[in-house]
Amino acid sequence: MSERGPQPEDESAADAEAAAWLARQRGGGAQARDEAGFRQWLAADPAHGRAYAAMQATLGRVQALPPEAVAALRARAVSSSASSAPTRPDRRRAWRPAFATVLMAAAGGGLFLGVSRWQSQPDFEARFATVRGQQQQVELPDGSRLLLDTATEAEVRLYRDRREVRLLDGQVFFSVQADASRPFHVLAGLTRVTVVGTRFSVRHTRQGLGDGGTRVAVEEGRVRVQRQLEAEAVPAEAAERIELAAGERVAADALGRLGPVAHLEAAAVAPWRDGRVSFEDTPLAQALAELERYGDTRLVIRDPAVAALRIGGSFDLRHLGSFAQALPQLLPVRLQPRDGVTEIVGVR
Repeated sequence: MSERGPQPEDESAADAEAAAWLARQRGGGAQARDEAGFRQWLAADPAHGRAYAAMQATLGRVQALPPEAVAALRARAVSSSASSAPTRPDRRRAWRPAFATVLMAAAGGGLFLGVSRWQSQPDFEARFATVRGQQQQVELPDGSRLLLDTATEAEVRLYRDRREVRLLDGQVFFSVQADASRPFHVLAGLTRVTVVGTRFSVRHTRQGLGDGGTRVAVEEGRVRVQRQLEAEAVPAEAAERIELAAGERVAADALGRLGPVAHLEAAAVAPWRDGRVSFEDTPLAQALAELERYGDTRLVIRDPAVAALRIGGSFDLRHLGSFAQALPQLLPVRLQPRDGVTEIVGVR
C-alpha cells in the first residue's frame, strides 16, 4: 500500500480525520499501532492538532446539551450528509458542525461520517501474480490462505468490516479463516462469492476452460454465489444468487448468469493442486488452451473439425507430453511434426 508524505490539507478533510481518531480513542479499541499512527498524523500537519483540539472542545459542548437538542442535531447531520454537494472552499467551515454532530452520535453508539470514512480504507492491500507453470501459497494477515494456480492474478484488500479478493485472471483455492464480523468476498468478473469461513475454489480465466466465465467449487463449508449487477439496474437483494454446500459446484457465464448446481467428489475440487487437470466432454482446442496455461505443449490445431473433437479424462500437468501421446488412442487423430511443432490432424 502506497504511503504519502506530509502535505497541506483543507480544513474539512482535517476535521473528518480528527473526528475519526477521536471516536476510535473514545471507543476503547485503539491498539498500539493506532496510537503510533495517531502521533504520525498529528506530526504530519499543524492543522491536524488544531482540528483535533477543536473536535475535543466541540464534543464536550455537545455532550452537555439536553437529550432533545442532541436528537435534533443528529437528525440535522443525517439530512446534511445525504444532500451535501462536494465541499467548496467557501463552505469548508460549514462542515464543522456536521462533523461535530456525527462525532457526538458515535460517542452515543450511532454511526458517524468520520468512522465511515475510516472503515472505507483498507488496512491491508496487496497484488499477487504467478507466471506460467508457477503456483504460489499466500497467507493473509487474518489467517486466511490462498493458493494461486499458474498464470493467476489477484488483488487483496482487507477492511475493518469485510475482506475482498478480486480475481483478475486464473484460479485460486481459498482456505478462509472464519470471522462472522468480516465476511470474505471474492469478485470474479460479474460473479461475487461470499463466505465467512470455508474451503473452496474460484476460477476466472481468459484462456482455457470457461470461456471468460467463472467456476466455483466447494470442498468444505458453504458459500453464496451471486451475479453482480450495476447499481442502477436491479437492487442487490434481487440479484440472482444460490447457496453451495460441500461437494457442489456452479458455473457462471461471462455475463454472470448462473448455471445449474452440479455435484462432484472432494478430489475433483481444484485438482490442479495435485498437478492434474480433468476434462469432461471438452472441445480439443479448449483442452489444449488449458494445457498451454501450464507450459509449452508445442501442439497446434489448424483444422476446425479437429479442434471441435471432444475429449475427456484426467492428465498429469507435470508431464504434458503424455497428453499428446494419449491423443491417438482417445480420438481419431494422428500427430504430424511440422516446422518445429506437432500438428494434430484428423485421420482420413
